[in-house]
This record gives sequence, C-alpha cells and structure tokens, in this order.
Amino acid sequence: MLRNREIQVLLIILTSICLTSTVLAIFFFSLPVALYIFLTTTIFVIVFFFFTKWRYREIEKLSNYLRKITNGDYNLDIRDNAEGELSILKNDIYKVTLMLSEQSSYLQQDKVRLTNAISDISHQLKTPLTSMMMMADLLSHPTLDVAKRKEFTHNIQAQLERIEWLVSSLLKLAKIDADIVQFKKDTVPANVLVQKAVQSVLIPMDIKQVSLKVSGDDVSFLVDLNWTSEALINILKNCIEHTGEGGSISISFVENTLYTELKIQDSGKGILKEDLPYIFKRFYKGKNAGEESVGIGLALSYSIIKSQHGDIEVKSEIGKGTTFLIKFYKQII
Repeated sequence: MLRNREIQVLLIILTSICLTSTVLAIFFFSLPVALYIFLTTTIFVIVFFFFTKWRYREIEKLSNYLRKITNGDYNLDIRDNAEGELSILKNDIYKVTLMLSEQSSYLQQDKVRLTNAISDISHQLKTPLTSMMMMADLLSHPTLDVAKRKEFTHNIQAQLERIEWLVSSLLKLAKIDADIVQFKKDTVPANVLVQKAVQSVLIPMDIKQVSLKVSGDDVSFLVDLNWTSEALINILKNCIEHTGEGGSISISFVENTLYTELKIQDSGKGILKEDLPYIFKRFYKGKNAGEESVGIGLALSYSIIKSQHGDIEVKSEIGKGTTFLIKFYKQII
C-alpha cells in the first residue's frame, strides 16, 4: 500500500497539516491546546492509515478472485450482505461470476454438439464418397460393359443427389440456428400449403402405390409458405419411407379458438416407443429407419415449425402407423 504514490502524497499532506496545526496552536494558543490538536490529528492519520490498509486488503482479495475467475475457477462465493461500496462491488462480481459460469457451460455444450455434428456429418459423407470413388475407379476400366457402366453412373448420380440434399439441409438448419432466417407471416390457405408439399413427393408415392387423402375445413395458416412446405415435405418423405406398398397417407386440418392444426397420418409400420422421444434429434436413426435415412429431415421440420411459434408432436403404434400433429397457436402469433 505504501508503494502507492497517491497514498504517499496523501500521508505527506496529512502529516504536514498535523504539524502545521500544532505549530500554529503553540503560537496563537497554549501548549496544552497544541498538544491536544497534535494528538487528535495524529489519531486521525493513524485511523486513516489502518482503514486504508484494510480497504486495500479487501481490494487485493477481490483481485485474487478475479484472477481465479480468469483461470476458469467459477466456484467462488463472495457474496457480502454488509453495506458499503466494497460489499456492492463484491456482490456485482459474484453476479458476473455466475453469468460467466453459465456462459462457459453453454459454450462447452455447444462445443460438444459441434464436435458431434462434425463427426456425424463426416460419417454421413464418408459412405457415399467411398462408394463413388470405388465406382469411379471401376468406370475407368475399358473392358466394363455398357450395362454396368450405366448402373455405376446412375448410382454415382444418386449418391451426389444424396450429398447435395444433406449439405442443403445442414445449411438450412445452420441458418435457422443462427437466427438469420426471416420467416414471412403470410395467410396461407391449408389446401395451398398441402398441395405445394405433396407436389414434391408424388413420384415416390406413385412408385410405392401409396394413396393420399386430404380433408379438412376451409382454414388458413399464418406462416411462411416455402419454409413450412419444406417442413411438410420432410414429414411426408418419412411417412412414405415407413409405409409399405399399397399403403395410405391422410392429411387433415382443423381450426379452433386456440390454434390451427394440421395432421399427417400414415398406415406404415410405426415407430418404436423408445425411439419416439428422439426422432426430432439431428442424425438420430431409429431401429426401423431405412438404410438411406440420415436422420436430418425431421430435425429440419422441427426447427422450421418451432421457429414460427408452432409445435409438433408424434404419436405412433407398431403395425398401425404414425401420426404427426402440427399446431400453430393463435395467441402466440
């Protein structure tokens, strides 16, 4: 503390005042008065010295706390219920410590999620890339017959489309996560929304001879048409994947005072009970998932619907099919 120039200057000033007051008291008053003034000012200087020393010691403790915090030690409780500026400072530091601790925890979780996502993406890309490399190598052989050459070329094209879809979906998810997607709020009739979504899955439905039934009232959704149809397309693809040949899919919509609901139901093999809580997790593949599934479509649908103040839930029974319930709440919107 005494190495601080401010304290040195202040002590010199106080000592000078003490001595000057004592000398002046001797000349203008009496020796006892001078002695009284000297003792009083000396006690004042001593009290000031020890009080300042105590404050510096407390400030040093706070500095040590801050150094520990910068080293990642957030397990510090420096709350102080006493009054005073230092107590207020301690409580403020404690609040900042809690905030930094929470942020550190969130960052650690984000780091783990990012690591897992990169690992999952690498795994999803590695399989088709390896397959394409092998087929490209086989295509270079001049003795390869035309039929095989066409087959390998078709397979490479299919794998490229799969990679393109995966990358595109991941980019869309990243945009939603970063809050840079501006969802429009247009009044979209339910039949327009469903027609736009169904248009993209007519071919796979026709291949598997899956019938489609659409019913419902004349209702509308306050949503972004393009993004919401993207969500429905991924759900419909999931339904088609799990529905056998000759199966059926029904789409219905209804409105009440609280929300507008859209229901998509298939007659497929259903989802296992233990898989239901995780089907909207990224890269999660249930036991009944097909080999081509990458576990990203339903996660994208979930993010799109949730980002528009909607809600989605799923009900399923093995052997009887799966039902997706999508709700857009009016009072939230």
